[in-house]
Amino acid sequence: MSGVISVSSLDDPRVAPFASLTERQLRSKIEPELGIFIAESPKVIHRALDAGYEPLSLLMERRHIEGQGAAVIARCPGVPVYTGEEALLAQLAGYPLTRGVLCAMRRPALPSVEALCAHARRVAVLEDIVDHTNIGAIFRSAAALGMDAVLLTPSCCDPLYRRSARVSMGTVFQVPWTRLGDDPAQWPEEGLARLHALGFLTVAMALRHDTIDITDPLLTGADKLAIVLGTEGDGLKESTIARCRHTVKIPMARGVDSLNVAAASAVAFWELRAR
Repeated sequence: MSGVISVSSLDDPRVAPFASLTERQLRSKIEPELGIFIAESPKVIHRALDAGYEPLSLLMERRHIEGQGAAVIARCPGVPVYTGEEALLAQLAGYPLTRGVLCAMRRPALPSVEALCAHARRVAVLEDIVDHTNIGAIFRSAAALGMDAVLLTPSCCDPLYRRSARVSMGTVFQVPWTRLGDDPAQWPEEGLARLHALGFLTVAMALRHDTIDITDPLLTGADKLAIVLGTEGDGLKESTIARCRHTVKIPMARGVDSLNVAAASAVAFWELRAR
């Protein structure tokens, strides 16, 4: 098959974007600088292609070239397809290839908050969430439960990191998103001020006693609502809670004091969806 290139060395510079993908912290810093990200598994790659993302190169096990990778190759004319022995590719990537197919794709420029939110009624705001699994799960809930956009604070991890995209089932390519600034100093004061200026009622999800009911018509009937969720463990910063217009707590039974942030996001998105 034309365009298929065999790789026999881990040092081949053509497959450098796929190297050592298990080094999460390293990759999360390098990938944005290179202007690429790695989409993992055919389903995720197809969703990225559906959303208009540009493929740069493919890496797949030989057995998938005429198998589940064939449809991906057909959608990427002119894009080089690198292949090799299964053990070599696993050593290159640092782990066995998930469903045998990876795609390096061009990272798009992020839109401004103002452009992204121009017609949005419900947005999720994620503060300093650093677990890629949680980011992916939140995006999947946001897609399924009617969020118009996701906004990330500067310290949030990368939604396009391969694990985030895979856990999201590719919905990171379907839900519009951007960052509330590039510098951690721009959050929360500046970031929340931008949302208030855009007409959003800001709601902090927090374990506090001075909260209003999540089903309150003030929230469910709001024209524009920003649902603010905090990092794993510590939750939202006190300074963030203080600057939000309202604070909401999900009622708990059996003495449970909290939910994982991804689970909490699904409850909040459903209850506070635009009617």
